Amino acid sequence: MSDISSEAKTRHWSRTRGLTILVLAIWAIFAFILPWNAKALNEFSFLGFPLGYYLIVQGSLVVFVVLIFFQNWRQDTIDDEAGVGDE
Repeated sequence: MSDISSEAKTRHWSRTRGLTILVLAIWAIFAFILPWNAKALNEFSFLGFPLGYYLIVQGSLVVFVVLIFFQNWRQDTIDDEAGVGDE
């Protein structure tokens, strides 16, 4: 990354930071907000399970795995656009 301009480094870091904030915000929603509200969500059901339980047990895990792949794909794109991606 030393052969690119400081403006490109700043833009790369800005986009990386934005992606990180987005991923952490989504993670926080599924790791903290949904469990805190699970009791209220249990008034509804999904596939015969209380919705709060289902979202915490199954939905959160699916979202976390998808989030890992999304962040990796998006960061690779950001790196390639900045010229610092693996060739």
